[in-house]
Amino acid sequence: MTSRETALLSDHAIDSFQKDGVVVLRDLFQPWVEGVQAAIEENKSDPSWRERTYHPEDGKGAEFFQDYCVWSNFRGYRALVAESPMAEVAAKLMRSKTARVFHDHILVKEPGNSVTTPWHHDQPYYIVDGKQSVSFWVPVDPVPRVRSIEYVATSHKWGKHFRPKRFDGSDLYPEDASEMTPDVEKNREQFDIRGWDMQPGDAIAFSFRTLHGAPANTSNDRRRVISIRWVGDDARFVVRPGKTSPFFPGLEYEDGQPFAGDQFPVLYPRGQNHE
Repeated sequence: MTSRETALLSDHAIDSFQKDGVVVLRDLFQPWVEGVQAAIEENKSDPSWRERTYHPEDGKGAEFFQDYCVWSNFRGYRALVAESPMAEVAAKLMRSKTARVFHDHILVKEPGNSVTTPWHHDQPYYIVDGKQSVSFWVPVDPVPRVRSIEYVATSHKWGKHFRPKRFDGSDLYPEDASEMTPDVEKNREQFDIRGWDMQPGDAIAFSFRTLHGAPANTSNDRRRVISIRWVGDDARFVVRPGKTSPFFPGLEYEDGQPFAGDQFPVLYPRGQNHE
């Protein structure tokens, strides 16, 4: 690893991630910011079939653009995923011998957007399960603390499976009777909530099981973010009671089967085939 990576990914950072389910990493991906900025504009002009854009309920105001599973389609995204130290950092944070990219999530809250990201954790949305997981939330615009994503520290250790909802509030799996997500916003004093002022190229690394949410972007500034999700050695397919988010039509798998597939390549160690 380079001196920058070694300095920022200390044993303390790894321990913090394991203990709290979230850690901030400063300036780690700054060399890839301009490429991601360009890729986001290309992506917005040419979204995938998974694209989901939310508008305020009154039909006014700016959009909240989202797209998924497009990292291999745009050069700026590919460079961040495949050329940056992200795969190695992911493996070290997860304490895994390998790091396999699961998918990307593009999130653009345009200026004046009033849509909040509700409190949730990601694991119930996915076709993959396992304790070794990490998402990198990488902004390519400055994000002050007041508009930044927030996390409930240690929630990844609760052993809970909260009912997954779409960001518009509807149930992802209509027949799911699992426990509702606690109302973090109305009871903030009861939780250890973490959040940071973020600069382009900084990253927040967090477990798929960590509760998180984000406020609206009512400012005059854009909030462009790419989030890349990784899994480790213990990843297994899991069958959910409905269409997952993201959805992978045509992908055949059995519950508990080791997680694998060409669209989910192992990128650490590089050049090795673990299928």
